[in-house]
Amino acid sequence: MTAGAASWLPLSSGERSVAIEVLVHGPLSRTELARRLDLSAGSLTRLTKPLIESGLLVEVPEAGTPAEVRQGRPSQPLDVVAESRSFLGFKITDDMVYGVVTTLRSDIVARHDRPLTTHDPARVADLLAEMTDELTRSHPRIAGVGIGVGGLVQDRAVVGESPFLHWREVPLAALVEERTGLPVVVENDVAALVEAESWFGAGRGLDRFVVLTIGAGIGYGLVLGGKRVPYVEEDRGFGRHWIVNPNGPLTPDGERGSAVSLLTIGNIRYQVQAATGRDHTYEEILALAAAGEPMPTRVIDESARALGTLVAQIANFAMPQKILLAGEGVGLMDVAGKTVEDTVRAHRHPLAAPIDLETKVSDFHDWARGAAVLAIQVLVLGAGEV
Repeated sequence: MTAGAASWLPLSSGERSVAIEVLVHGPLSRTELARRLDLSAGSLTRLTKPLIESGLLVEVPEAGTPAEVRQGRPSQPLDVVAESRSFLGFKITDDMVYGVVTTLRSDIVARHDRPLTTHDPARVADLLAEMTDELTRSHPRIAGVGIGVGGLVQDRAVVGESPFLHWREVPLAALVEERTGLPVVVENDVAALVEAESWFGAGRGLDRFVVLTIGAGIGYGLVLGGKRVPYVEEDRGFGRHWIVNPNGPLTPDGERGSAVSLLTIGNIRYQVQAATGRDHTYEEILALAAAGEPMPTRVIDESARALGTLVAQIANFAMPQKILLAGEGVGLMDVAGKTVEDTVRAHRHPLAAPIDLETKVSDFHDWARGAAVLAIQVLVLGAGEV
């Protein structure tokens, strides 16, 4: 770990609670912070003093207070010094590595991408180290690295299984730490995205929150009580057995009529090609459907009904305050959003509250940012306590 990061680590459990509350919800007055954490004024002072001295927290002027009144105020709001540390986030796909540098509050300040020409674990680690070296030249206060991978990740360190990379039991964190000298955390990419949206995005401050991603695969993340719910089968084919239309198409991937068969980009392209004999990109299929071409329109409408059914089922059982729809397949909403909304209503009780469905047009840098947030969480919280 770098000396800069060590200047405010490790944090005690009480200091972590204060740091997280201010990081996610700040700036906060000491009175409000004490109320949120159920602390006495004396206890709060004891916990915040080392955080201020280390440069992690800072007193800031209260909004709307004239400058001549601010001087000498006994209790100014506390905020995180977002630029005090930087974090690297990487998202690995089958042919690219997307990299970002973020502040302590996960704001992206730099991007750097490289083609991935091999899946050999050692050479992938070499590439990540090269990208880290390039990014640290212009951002020397890097405190840690987060890596998001599509697959099953164990102990935030080992990629147990990744179908996209054809990996099994790859100690990716150790490989990258050896090459960079920085602390590294590895996580399933959907889980990382959920954490980022829960702390700093669409789910901030919500007790019950869902992230649903559509693209190369189907991703699902559930937040209850403000914390992500882990599950054993994470990214082991989520959606392959979630049947949304028993009479739906049979595709190379997923059970007949499953969420994967109907909603993933590869299977949508397969259906159109099987019916027309022509191979189109996903963007071309959406454009053809928007123009009223019969077969692409039929496939996209069926996918939209599947998405509406899936969203309604999630809402009926998980009862989230919000569902965030993300991933590279969300262009479906631009072309067939009304069909999705009509299907949702058809599968909900007439008196059910409307679903707060937010669509996020995102790219792989958002997934990389999610990995950086995991690094922020582990370094601020302490490994294994997120």
